[in-house]
Amino acid sequence: MTKQPGAGTDAVKTPVYLDYQASTPMDGRVLDVMLPYLSEKFGNPHSRSHAFGWEAEEAVEVAREQIAEIIGADPKEVIFTSGATESNNLAIKGVAHFYKARKDHVITCVTEHKCVLESCRTLEREGFTLTYLPVRRNGLIDLGELSRAFTERTALVSIMAVNNEIGVIQPIAEIGALCREHGAFFHTDAAQAIGRIDVDVNEMGIDLMSLTAHKVYGPKGIGALYVRRRPRVRLTPLFDGGGQERGFRSGTLPAPLCVGFGEACRLARLEMADEAKRIGALRDRLYDGITTRLAGVALNGDAMTRIPGNLNLSFGHVDAEALMASLKAVAVSSGSACTSASLEPSFVLKALGVEDRLAHASIRFSLGRFTTEAEIDFVIEEVAREVAGLRESDPRGQAAE
Repeated sequence: MTKQPGAGTDAVKTPVYLDYQASTPMDGRVLDVMLPYLSEKFGNPHSRSHAFGWEAEEAVEVAREQIAEIIGADPKEVIFTSGATESNNLAIKGVAHFYKARKDHVITCVTEHKCVLESCRTLEREGFTLTYLPVRRNGLIDLGELSRAFTERTALVSIMAVNNEIGVIQPIAEIGALCREHGAFFHTDAAQAIGRIDVDVNEMGIDLMSLTAHKVYGPKGIGALYVRRRPRVRLTPLFDGGGQERGFRSGTLPAPLCVGFGEACRLARLEMADEAKRIGALRDRLYDGITTRLAGVALNGDAMTRIPGNLNLSFGHVDAEALMASLKAVAVSSGSACTSASLEPSFVLKALGVEDRLAHASIRFSLGRFTTEAEIDFVIEEVAREVAGLRESDPRGQAAE
């Protein structure tokens, strides 16, 4: 049974899950609203000749409204996809291909998610001009550099709202204002932002936004792309079919997943403020506990401009892979789930100027809705013991103690 917020704080069930930025557990309340659409309410939402289809279509449209509400959009501007990776591909390639005759320049950032960077490299191979903005030591872009990067042929700027490895929050509203000033569309990958920070597409000047359900306690396999209607953004679809989702994304919609995504957004909108305060306090408890017990620990990314549940820490004279292997009772990661199999140091940390030896010694702790104080205290003790043990086995580690 899925634990609800605040439950079970008097005991710790292992392994403790602190990898919420890779994926969140589905909230039991989300599953409850999905179940009927996996059984008796099985209609195809595109079948408009009978009650089964009407019922499913209505549920999908309610979900669309719930997703739109959490980002301040019109429901007609929400396009369902399979997840943020597809949404990012559709936004970047779709805009670039549609406007290529007049504008063939795209601006992005070196610390974007791999699916954004790979989409941009594909465009480069097709003849588009790309600009990859660097980041400062704190992980944030320089708005002056962004302003200087625009040209008359800039079609799109794609900057992630919240970084998936170091949790920093980019200055989205300021980026949106610059894009308006220079006549370019603004796309943001907000997969790590929704449900964690307030996002409003109109106040922030966002034209396209990628979302996914499994980062906000919803099901895997469903996401969305916000596409502004006024001023209108045009896209070339990635693939052809029956013309569903206003022709942007053909294919039968999975009604149960759509319903789950909608409910997850509804819950997040209602609970986000209180949740952020609680999770932020737990993150600070984790950081203080680890740094009190261990020397030679460095925080990666801006200390203040970050989401409540992220800590990316480098442990001097410790290999991250060895540390994760020794932390058998704790689920953490060394970075993005999409690149966790790589033995190369994180390209995000390298972009911040973190030395390879420290990048190889970095762990991402990400907390969430079901994290408890007891779990945090348990993790502090586990990390302190295992890091100390690994340093003792390495003569170079004595200096870090």
